[in-house]
Amino acid sequence: MAQGRGRVLLCSDLDRTLLPNGAAPESPRARDVLAQLAAREELTLAYVTGRHLALLRQAIDEYHIPVPRFAIGDVGSTIYSVDGERWLPWPEWSQCIAPDWNGLSRGQLEVLFQDLAVLRLQPPERQNTFKLSYYTPVQFSRGALLGCMEARLEAHGVRASLVWSVDEAAGVGLLDVLPASANKLHAVRFLMQALGFAAEQTVFAGDSGNDLAVLTSGLQAVLVANAAPELRDEALRLAAARGVGDRLYMARGGFLGMNGNYAAGVLEGLAHFVPGTRAWMDPSTSRRCR
Repeated sequence: MAQGRGRVLLCSDLDRTLLPNGAAPESPRARDVLAQLAAREELTLAYVTGRHLALLRQAIDEYHIPVPRFAIGDVGSTIYSVDGERWLPWPEWSQCIAPDWNGLSRGQLEVLFQDLAVLRLQPPERQNTFKLSYYTPVQFSRGALLGCMEARLEAHGVRASLVWSVDEAAGVGLLDVLPASANKLHAVRFLMQALGFAAEQTVFAGDSGNDLAVLTSGLQAVLVANAAPELRDEALRLAAARGVGDRLYMARGGFLGMNGNYAAGVLEGLAHFVPGTRAWMDPSTSRRCR
């Protein structure tokens, strides 16, 4: 068990990781076991997601997953501590990432791109102080656009990441302009340091390309079984190249009779890295220990 009186920090992506909103089947018991686990005082649950606050809370209600103690949202540009119904943004994180934008506001950055007709601003609720978000077509000259935007940002001394993805359900491209340091990996490490969790006390779980940096960072990481085969191959290749292959676990099913998809895979990976947590999840073990 990890140091620090057995405390564990479980950081997990939501969509298609904890949330069974992909094509693969879910193990029916998985979310119940997750709730049982999250109720333990020793475990700190943190969600790490691209969702903004309203969509994050909607996911908790819709899928009946536990309310976390902390949440990293908006593709890493926000961190919240959760106290009952109160979700409190961490000003320390804002102060950490703010220098990347060189004193410019989101509105001032927006002006830099107002002549680019291919960009369409997303609604206000999808924006925040350190996240400027656009819709784009799915098919367009992405390299040329991103190169143009990067050149304008650099000319103003802005260190930014341009994160492009596709909302397949809506058939639209999504482009986020973020401070360069506002990413999932940096946010997870920031949370670990702030809460006093060592690497051996922390486990991250994900399923997609925007989790790849964390999955192959050397943190204890789990790729759920429903992840795309090409992503599994890429994660294994990068982890091996970085010498951290032993820190990446590929869920395969069989743990507690579950299939390794979604929350089942998260639980399987947690038990792999922190074996003592199995007793927190397995009802038969719990009964024997009473």
